[in-house]
Amino acid sequence: MEPHPGLDPEVLEDATATPIGVPVDAPIGDIGIGVIAPYDFALDRELWRWVPDNATLLVTRTPYSPLPVSVDMAAEVGDSDVVAECTTELIATQPEVIAYACTSGSFIHGAAGERALVAAMFAGGAPAALSTSGALVMALKHLGITRLAVATPYDDDITAALEHYLEEVGIEVSGSAKLGLAGRIWRVPYALTLDLAREAVAAGDCEAVFISCTNLPTYDLIAPLERELGIPVLTANQVTIWAALHMAGLEAIGPGQTLLARVITGEAA
Repeated sequence: MEPHPGLDPEVLEDATATPIGVPVDAPIGDIGIGVIAPYDFALDRELWRWVPDNATLLVTRTPYSPLPVSVDMAAEVGDSDVVAECTTELIATQPEVIAYACTSGSFIHGAAGERALVAAMFAGGAPAALSTSGALVMALKHLGITRLAVATPYDDDITAALEHYLEEVGIEVSGSAKLGLAGRIWRVPYALTLDLAREAVAAGDCEAVFISCTNLPTYDLIAPLERELGIPVLTANQVTIWAALHMAGLEAIGPGQTLLARVITGEAA
């Protein structure tokens, strides 16, 4: 039997031969992608749809707090100390990169707050780190987009904070649309999200539309909506996993999604 890293050779010598039809190693994925999600995150299954077979997601959540979706909740789940602790909890699984998968938590304190979150992850031991809002900026630069429509499930205050963050990083918001929800965002049906994106695009001349919130399902609507609108459709979970996989040297899976189809060249993306 070939040597196996991290295992005692004597233990391997005592192992019996692998029966026919059983692989030598369990298919757990060779490359770990750490994910820090808010405590109410319900879309683990959606994240996996972008992930190739040779990678695995290692997901943890921030501590529970009895808050509705609000500015206060975004600030709590986006607290740098909390994110640093969650990062440390993930290090034992040896991820190649750690992604903070919360849009509002990563933009609520502006561009400086987003940078502080990434710094906190590095301080917590992350070998590489990013946030959803930072991943969005990466995606916009990659596609050469400077004018963006924004669709959110949030209330007025959180949506305004997203617009402010985008303006800080040099992105013009052409128009926005929001649902004003305070919870159970993962239950929003695709039909409602499609109408929300259409409303945001109709509000002004844009080069792409961003559908915010990692707790809002979007995978199946991206490609059809791109065909309908004729512009790139970016979503919170999509940009997060795309950027994390890119940092780990991998490509995300998403047929018909412009972001994933565009080849990344150099480090500018």
